[in-house]
Amino acid sequence: MYNIFRTSHKKLEELNGFDQGAWVELVAPTLEECTSVSEQYNIDMPDLRAALDDEESSRISLEDNYTLILVDIPSAEIRNNRNTYTTIPLGIIIHPEAVITVCAEDTSILRQFTEHRVRDFSTKKQMRFLYQILYNTCMLYQSLLRSVDRKRTEIEERINEDTEDVDLIDLHELESNLVYFATSLRANGVVIDRLTRYGRLKMYEEDQELLDDVMIENRQAIEMTSIYRDIINGTRELLSTVINNRLNNAMKYLAAITIVMSIPTIISGLWGMNVFVPLAAVEHGFLIIVVVTLVSCIAALYILHKRKML
Repeated sequence: MYNIFRTSHKKLEELNGFDQGAWVELVAPTLEECTSVSEQYNIDMPDLRAALDDEESSRISLEDNYTLILVDIPSAEIRNNRNTYTTIPLGIIIHPEAVITVCAEDTSILRQFTEHRVRDFSTKKQMRFLYQILYNTCMLYQSLLRSVDRKRTEIEERINEDTEDVDLIDLHELESNLVYFATSLRANGVVIDRLTRYGRLKMYEEDQELLDDVMIENRQAIEMTSIYRDIINGTRELLSTVINNRLNNAMKYLAAITIVMSIPTIISGLWGMNVFVPLAAVEHGFLIIVVVTLVSCIAALYILHKRKML
């Protein structure tokens, strides 16, 4: 589907048709809708539908009458029966008559504009609109990164309680999220850096500060991703060590029990042979053997306890 918006007197209104200074929002558009927009603004169909390909990388493409900017934005998905995150392309086309955004799904980044939560927003100030989209993208990355770290903290707090192998899988999924974020943020950083050097893209002087904020927030998101990946690596190693230590303790306990249980087995095996054995003729021989066996087991338990094997 696609919606057409335009700001008038600082208010965003929805239009019924294409108009000068509008914002055309394409969300999972059909081929017919793409064809309509392509013919209206004379945009190549591959460029218009580039953001619908998950494998498209972030880039800037300067054409004769428009500029295509592709960036990666966060997206929620279900992976291995878990709520995780990945990244998908968002296409922004700067045309003299309109700003066109293309995305495979509805995203909160653009909803902030339609829900009137962005200050100084104007569809006619195209470069400022672009920088505001990029700024919201950086802030969404940072918000999700903090969410990832909170989930890691929850797993870490359970280490001394009921740590399970599933926690290792959860940590792996969190690390996968960070891998996607790190790759996309670095690619977005290249695009942002190129935006500062393209003289063809006109912007107002006051927009330079916003662009600087975008660059700072993107670098901060990259640093957060790197830090959280290192922390998750440490948490995973700690979790693996704790699980292995508990396994070693269990094996040590079982080995100690086996040693203790082998004592009566050995004694009963020796005295059960069909040959002459000591105490065979003693009236209370069986009781003596039981007492000796019990004392031996207690002595073995004491020795193992002193050696911290129990």
